[in-house]
Amino acid sequence: MKVSNTPTLTPTLTQYVARQPIFNAEKEVFAYELLYRNSSNNAFPVGTSDEHATSRLFFNTLMLVGAEKLTAHQLAFINLSTDALLDDFPKLLNPEMTVIEIVERTVNIDEVAKRVTSLKKEGYTFALDDYDGDAKWEPLLALVSYIKIEADEPIIKTNMHVKKLKRKYPHCKIIVERIETHEQFKVLKTAGCDLFQGFFFARPEMLTYSGIDPSKVTVFDLLKSTSKESLCFEEIHQRVARDVGITTRILKLANARSGNSNLVITSISQAVVYLGEDVIRQFVRVLALSDLGIDKPTELTKFALVRARLIELILTEESRDLAQQGYLVGLFSMLDAILDIELNSIVKEFTLNKDITDALLHGSGVLGDCLILAKAIENKNWSLVDTTLKEINPQLPIEKLYNFVLESMLYSDDVIEVVVD
Repeated sequence: MKVSNTPTLTPTLTQYVARQPIFNAEKEVFAYELLYRNSSNNAFPVGTSDEHATSRLFFNTLMLVGAEKLTAHQLAFINLSTDALLDDFPKLLNPEMTVIEIVERTVNIDEVAKRVTSLKKEGYTFALDDYDGDAKWEPLLALVSYIKIEADEPIIKTNMHVKKLKRKYPHCKIIVERIETHEQFKVLKTAGCDLFQGFFFARPEMLTYSGIDPSKVTVFDLLKSTSKESLCFEEIHQRVARDVGITTRILKLANARSGNSNLVITSISQAVVYLGEDVIRQFVRVLALSDLGIDKPTELTKFALVRARLIELILTEESRDLAQQGYLVGLFSMLDAILDIELNSIVKEFTLNKDITDALLHGSGVLGDCLILAKAIENKNWSLVDTTLKEINPQLPIEKLYNFVLESMLYSDDVIEVVVD
């Protein structure tokens, strides 16, 4: 069997986000505001609700790429809708690196104020966006650390507004947005404005990247949870329970593997008892991988399964733990092709030990040698197969290796048959 070095893949899912810098009075970058975009058109999408923008910014961008990476480890200003504020969205953010913006369309002010009070005790910081002087914002003005207003013409009006806010809310830093000229900047700086944002400094900068389809985020998290050294079955159960399809296929795999026609396994917990942690961990990984690759050729998942099983078989006589690590190396070695994301970026998302990381990224160590061997077999590079096998285990006959290859191919076919059924 031979896999092309440049397989034909379906187009990647491109995600968009814009960031606009916020400057201090010395024109140094203080923070970035992250702005939702749904195309290369650098503008907020017409007709998009705050709720939709918040959820897409979170699940398409922040949960995969990370706010710190998008802002080059500067402070991030992030808009949250009313529902997002009252829900658990803030807990997904690092309070030390984030300022949560309360948008001008926020409703249920009293409820939001209670939520902000609670979150402030946990270290979160808030800004009131587009403050218009309306009395309804009073419950929040004592709680926020930043007040954002827009520059208005004549600029003397904004000047007076800044001075009034500085006197009334001395605990707040004032940010003026939509500054378009140097004259506006000079006037507002003289008035005591703390921070500045607008086209005079920099237009929003578009960032694009290849991301995981939001529908796959749960599956991606599931795969991450199985890479931990100690498997938490409660965590697995909670994640699997969200997807009836995955639950059904895990139970189908479990019943097929149990070998007992009189036993019907009907729950994840029951499967754990009868099959053990190692098998369940393997099942979940396989199913998660197949779901992540649902829109890719099945062959990619097959190659991952063949590599995983082959490396596991080669290392079984060495060490059970090493064999388990080998299975993970084989499985993860195809994730870059399945997700259209650099393997280096994927590895950072998982808590993998150094041996596994080095094998995946550098092909080093015994795990790396095994991965090189598996790829050499795929490419029918028999001289490399021979030399690499001698480095891994000189006592392993080449005939036995070929039996392992056949067993791995049959294993892959059997698993795929159940998974895609």
